[in-house]
Amino acid sequence: MTEKLSESAPEIRPGEASIALPSHTDAGLYFIGRIRTPWTERRQAPKNAREARERGDICTVEVDPRYEKALAGVETCSHLILLYWMDRARRDLVVQAPAHYKEGRGTFALRSPVRPNPIAMSVVKLVKAEGTKLQVVGVDCLDGTPLLDIKPYFASADAIPDATVGWHQKERAADA
Repeated sequence: MTEKLSESAPEIRPGEASIALPSHTDAGLYFIGRIRTPWTERRQAPKNAREARERGDICTVEVDPRYEKALAGVETCSHLILLYWMDRARRDLVVQAPAHYKEGRGTFALRSPVRPNPIAMSVVKLVKAEGTKLQVVGVDCLDGTPLLDIKPYFASADAIPDATVGWHQKERAADA
């Protein structure tokens, strides 16, 4: 397999590492719509879904009309899981050094959009469903972000109250 360099190679922070990206993809995806938000630049957007929920901005999920029948029943859900493609994120970093953490971490140990496949997930509150437009609270992406999928959020199946991220808990305890 031949490899290519990162499509956009901005600077790397101390402690970060990047790789050459594969020259081809293995899967085809269908974008099923776009997410409309008030944010056009990364610095404007909430840094994560929790902050997005706290801010309470209502955003619009525009589903491609060909998928309208797939939305049947969505209006009965209080919360949804949105999967979306962070199309403006870097894809070549394998170690990242976020400013708010003391040490670099492997990409797969972080929720950063910077990853080989920049798939993001947010659990959002459904405010209103009308036709192919869903008004939601809780997304943290830029305007026009491609939508990959919508799933109902089942608290009984999706919530894991005792889940932990050890390195994160350790850093928070050290800061206390």
